[in-house]
Amino acid sequence: MADEISAKRPKMTGESTTTCAHWVERKKRYCKMTVNKGSEFCGAHAPANKSSEIENSDAERIPCPLDPNHTVFKRKLEKHLSICNAREQQSTLPYIEKGINAGDALLPEDEVALADYQKLKLHELEDSEFYGVIDKVNRLYTEHIENTIDELQLQHKSLERELKIEDYGQESRKHLIQTAALLGILEHDKQLASNTSFIEFGAGKGQLAYYLASVLESMQLGNSQVVLLDRLSLRHKKDNKVANKELVQRIRADIADFKMSQLPELHRTQHNVALSKHLCGAATDLTLRCVLGKEATNTDYILIALCCHHRCEWRSYVGKQWLQTTGITPREFVIITKMVSWAVCGTGLSRERRKAMAEDKTRAEQEDTEEQQQPSQRLSREQREEIGYKCKRVLDHGRLKYLQQHGYNAALKFYVPRDVTLENVVLLARQKDNS
Repeated sequence: MADEISAKRPKMTGESTTTCAHWVERKKRYCKMTVNKGSEFCGAHAPANKSSEIENSDAERIPCPLDPNHTVFKRKLEKHLSICNAREQQSTLPYIEKGINAGDALLPEDEVALADYQKLKLHELEDSEFYGVIDKVNRLYTEHIENTIDELQLQHKSLERELKIEDYGQESRKHLIQTAALLGILEHDKQLASNTSFIEFGAGKGQLAYYLASVLESMQLGNSQVVLLDRLSLRHKKDNKVANKELVQRIRADIADFKMSQLPELHRTQHNVALSKHLCGAATDLTLRCVLGKEATNTDYILIALCCHHRCEWRSYVGKQWLQTTGITPREFVIITKMVSWAVCGTGLSRERRKAMAEDKTRAEQEDTEEQQQPSQRLSREQREEIGYKCKRVLDHGRLKYLQQHGYNAALKFYVPRDVTLENVVLLARQKDNS
């Protein structure tokens, strides 16, 4: 397999020898950073030195203790640890409070039990439990979800010209289509209005926020702004290209720790709209807790493109109460989060999930592969796809119930076709008083 992967890599030309020789598997290209003198690699990807090879201790590089995927000069370790993106933020900022949106703490014995459940492998489950969970999922889907998800596929006119540019690759075009669709929904639901703060949770490099800000600027809306929230400090942020710098605010914070009511920027406007594009599993639940919790500001409208249900966690998941009333146990919840990986063609991963995980192999994918390799496979590929999809929707329905309990009208919609992304469901919610 290693030889097959290597064979697909383009050879580095003479012109490219000044750039890093590290192959970025996720992007299918070499790292573009400049190499250190006398090295094939940039500073971040230089392999850790063996002590026997070190002639000058000042040049020794070691794996970062916070994230071994990159290395650091040993002599600069202390400074690096204070600025590394992988560090936990220690902040006295009023809008940061550790774990405020994480959900109620679990009892120690429950934490131990959940940790054991995470070690479960689908192919090792007894038939009674395996089919028992599937029967429950089928029942819940039939009783609560089937035929309730309508299409709402729109496209904001602001991206029409952008989508016609032929230089964009297939994946870039697909992301633009999704962005245009989300902006189209905001327009359709009359959310592109004055005196509104748009908070993008898990904003990443800010593509959605950039195009949203461009729309707000072109509409000349008074006292509106885009607030980007992300726990990482990233390079090449697209929101930096917004001409009107006062229109965009970027906040570095983990969603689990974010107190909306204490962010001064959100007191400038009368209305708040929470949105996100492919917010991963537990982060969706953290966002809903943030938006609806006691430290929230009044949020009129919520728009979240859903993704990565395998990352849902029992503690933070907002639909626990509903699931338990239907007879789903914490152990069965974990099994469901493992089965959701089947929804992506019965095998493999969608690009959104690959990007979110930043690894070629994940536990969820490995579980699915192991299930397929069993000599007496219990489900066909088509059956796995169907069950995986239903598992996703059951988890999403629990979120709808949570929103409804907090005074929102909530629904799921297909916002783009499946050939654009298999993660093509969006969660919409509006306060009942504003519906």
